Amino acid sequence: MALKEKIKRLTNILSSCTLCPHRCRADRLAGEKGFCGAGSDAVISSAMPHHGEEPPISGTKGSGTIFFSYCNMRCSYCQNYQISQEHEGKRVTSEILARRMLELQEYGVHNINLVSPTIWLPRILEALYIARASGFDLPLVYNTGGYDDPAFIRMLEGIVDIYMPDMRYSSDVVAEKYSSVKDYVRYNRASVAEMFRQVGSLTLDKDGIASRGLLIRLLVMPGDIAGIKDTLDFLKAHLSHRIYLSIMAQYHPAYRACDFPELSRRITAGEYAAVIKYARKLGFTYGWTQDHGGLDMENDQFIPDFNDRHVFRYYRK
Repeated sequence: MALKEKIKRLTNILSSCTLCPHRCRADRLAGEKGFCGAGSDAVISSAMPHHGEEPPISGTKGSGTIFFSYCNMRCSYCQNYQISQEHEGKRVTSEILARRMLELQEYGVHNINLVSPTIWLPRILEALYIARASGFDLPLVYNTGGYDDPAFIRMLEGIVDIYMPDMRYSSDVVAEKYSSVKDYVRYNRASVAEMFRQVGSLTLDKDGIASRGLLIRLLVMPGDIAGIKDTLDFLKAHLSHRIYLSIMAQYHPAYRACDFPELSRRITAGEYAAVIKYARKLGFTYGWTQDHGGLDMENDQFIPDFNDRHVFRYYRK
């Protein structure tokens, strides 16, 4: 299916939206709001070179990151809550979105990193079509919370170069409790499997910069809420132990996390080490970990503040 045909099909879906597993069937073209609350035109908070992603994504010149507002998940602990839940941002046309992509390419970034793209696919593909006509040719990164419908992931074959999904939960009960999503595990795993089918494991150039492939993010949460060991079992059994993983220690109680006593603390060094040990036991050796002891979340430069025009502290120095 050609890009223009995909754009037409996806735009038509907005009149009875089923872009994500919620399948709200809201008429977003007419202003009706579904679970995510989004309308028809894309809303973005910022478009910037970001140096805080994994090394092959940020590289030396930064990842051209476009932060979209609204989200199809309601994570109680979301560190991006100002844009995902409070909807800070500006409505943009597809032409303006294309211009942002081209501006970032001119800046010299390694890729265009689409953060929370799921509900904005029609507008993203429209912008891509416009940008390509003006010489856009950077790799696209699909940076998602993982609540995607594999049918729409299949439509992205040949368009998305790098998939960077979260695999946030291995329990649907937990996913619904903390993120208000149903059947997360089934949709998440089927979508990740489709992503892997399309692009395989991460491909790095001679400078260690990713050009294609799958990079999975696993956020270690207090009390093993995420059930990461079960997720790792799934990946080894159904995909490959050669997949690149980013095992993150950066969880901190943000947004409404303190409404849940079990979420109202940082993880311990022992909790993080247990996940790393299990991953190594299964043979996962590709990817990145974080220095748990070195993360000072009160002063960490990569905690976003979307009410500040610089967003991240490392830009405010």
